[in-house]
Amino acid sequence: MRETTSVIPNHVVIIPDGNRRWARQRGLDPWKGHEAGAKTMKELIRSARDLGVRELSLWGSSLDNLKKRPLAESRELLRIYSEQFRELSESEELVRDQVRVRIIGRWREQFPSPLKSLFTEIEEKTKDHAGHFLNFFIAYSGVDDMLQAFKSVADSDLRSKDISEETVKEHLMSREVSPVDLLVRTGGDAHLSAGFLMWETADSQLVFSDKLFPDFGTDSLREAIEEFTGRERRYGK
Repeated sequence: MRETTSVIPNHVVIIPDGNRRWARQRGLDPWKGHEAGAKTMKELIRSARDLGVRELSLWGSSLDNLKKRPLAESRELLRIYSEQFRELSESEELVRDQVRVRIIGRWREQFPSPLKSLFTEIEEKTKDHAGHFLNFFIAYSGVDDMLQAFKSVADSDLRSKDISEETVKEHLMSREVSPVDLLVRTGGDAHLSAGFLMWETADSQLVFSDKLFPDFGTDSLREAIEEFTGRERRYGK
């Protein structure tokens, strides 16, 4: 008899691809797509909690995004980050739903001081919350995350026989992130990028949506979760 998951995923990751293509299709500047994507992201953050998801992760930018994109677009991205995270910081829902916000990546090395202060403020403000978890991966690469973890382990006093899966996890930037049950990528490209959360996605179910991210709203997320609940998970059995 075929057994399905039948339960809402605890941890959902969304890789939001397609903002610039959405803007290009409409003859708009690239950052207009990022603005539309930010509105969708805000909707999904609320919808995920309403649908019963306890932990939601969103990939904001890769380690090289801001370096490789045109200066004007990078500036607009920083503006959007500033506006959206200021609004999130002031949201009463963070307190009401006890949402802890984590911002993971090398943003401390890349971002201007006012934005770094804002990120630090929101993490500090929510550090004791444990009702829901909201993770943003900004200036993040999974390959970089694994590499720095291995270097950190190598610099420790541990002997090889004492190194376990738990040891590696403890040295990751994503050390506090739970295993990913469902990973959704929008934009129509059925692939992952930059080794995103490679440790936590070892047993994840994957859903690839053809919708560009600004068009991936609550109904799309619900459909992805319904697909997850109807799948069989064997874990190698």
